[in-house]
Amino acid sequence: MNVHGAQPFEPAWSPPHPRFLRGALPPAPSLPLDQVFGPNLAAWVREAAEGKGAPADYVFGTLLAVSGSLIGNSRLASPWNGWSEPPGIFCMCIGNPSAGKSPAMDAVLDPLRQVEKPLRQAAQDQLETWRAEAEVANVVDTAWRESVKAAVKKFEPTPDRPTEADPGPEPHVPRLVINDSTIEKLARISAAQPKGTLMLRDELTGFLDGMTRYAGGGSDRPFWLEAYGGRGYTVERVNHPSLSIDRLLIGVIGGIQPDRLNSLLVDSDDDGLLARFIPIWPDPVPIKRPDIFASDTLIKRVLEELQQLDMPIDEHGEAHPQLLRFTENAKNQLDEFRDKVRVLEGSAEGLLLSFLGKMPGLSIRISLILAFLDFAAEGAERPREITPDHYGRAAYLVEHYVLPMARRAYAGASVPEVERSALRLVAIVRKKQLMQFSSRQILRGEHAGLHPAEKLDPVLRRLEEADCIRSVEIPAGPNGGRPEKRYLVNPALLE
Repeated sequence: MNVHGAQPFEPAWSPPHPRFLRGALPPAPSLPLDQVFGPNLAAWVREAAEGKGAPADYVFGTLLAVSGSLIGNSRLASPWNGWSEPPGIFCMCIGNPSAGKSPAMDAVLDPLRQVEKPLRQAAQDQLETWRAEAEVANVVDTAWRESVKAAVKKFEPTPDRPTEADPGPEPHVPRLVINDSTIEKLARISAAQPKGTLMLRDELTGFLDGMTRYAGGGSDRPFWLEAYGGRGYTVERVNHPSLSIDRLLIGVIGGIQPDRLNSLLVDSDDDGLLARFIPIWPDPVPIKRPDIFASDTLIKRVLEELQQLDMPIDEHGEAHPQLLRFTENAKNQLDEFRDKVRVLEGSAEGLLLSFLGKMPGLSIRISLILAFLDFAAEGAERPREITPDHYGRAAYLVEHYVLPMARRAYAGASVPEVERSALRLVAIVRKKQLMQFSSRQILRGEHAGLHPAEKLDPVLRRLEEADCIRSVEIPAGPNGGRPEKRYLVNPALLE
């Protein structure tokens, strides 16, 4: 199509392909609370959610993340030799600002802070005592150094360093939940607190965006990938001493708004980090005055029981996780679940494919959490193995609730790379309200998947096929030059 003048005329448009419009979401699955939790805990989750005027899903997801962080490295679930999973959980509560995410998370986090308070107070008292002893030790150490200098000058034997000159290691103040911290600080906490901890972010967008804040292309994403896995990790930073952690395990819980999640999904590369999050995106509950308010008695007792789980000490005085082995029937259930996942992977693409790959490991983690929640809330015996009951409920939850939630949350990103890049370009067009653009204009931005031209060209063709854009040729001006190709934007994309 040849168009004269700087402003091309607006042609008649067909509706764009629905994939590139803000269409209806897949439905939110129902929370199978009674099929997963015991009666005491299921009743508490419902009452806590009603008291907060929020969906029970948010309370449920927060409880999984908090429980996993408290069990931490004290226990691992192991189906067989060579495969073990810690109970660490990454969970994102998705919803608009009025969805009740923060109040629902507080139903679990406030009791967690109550459990933490006496631990911190006791440690703070020890810290104050240590600081006083450290001041005395510093005086003794200074005097000893002076005596050494004097002995050296007189060619006399140097005195031994007094034991009073060493106050011992500084007491660690435990942190069961952290709101914000640098990687260096988290590394120090993890080294002093080998069971692990929990990162709470009211808004996960800043947490995820901040991972690439370092000059020179540095990123925190490798740290958080390892924090999910519970493996050894060494933190190296310029101007900081290196610090090695035997088992880095940090759970994550936070909220995010749907539009911001979609931007993250479209703009980020798939390194597996987002696929490690359990997405919780329920429908909003009706606005009403609550009739029931949950007591903190049960949940506080549950969290205290989990917090008191210790890491066993070996004959060398080193702490190690205790393995909970799968029974034979539980192994058979896991095999069946893995077969189901393999079939699902055959028809999945993009982020959903990555998420599917994490599902067997996630089901093992949840089975470990459920085993200890039964113990802490329902009066079951302390678990020594993962039974078919534990694993069966976990697999049911992942298949019938977590996976549909992932399909709902990742609907815009579970597409081939060209489609994802096309969605990125549509997002740019919407953000800047572009009625027309050139390929050169897009290439200057160096957006992921849209640079270089070899990647951009198939994206432009896909959007033309979908009636989202239309190419036009602007003839050369009176001073000559080559004609310019531009792309007109279907106005429906900007609505």
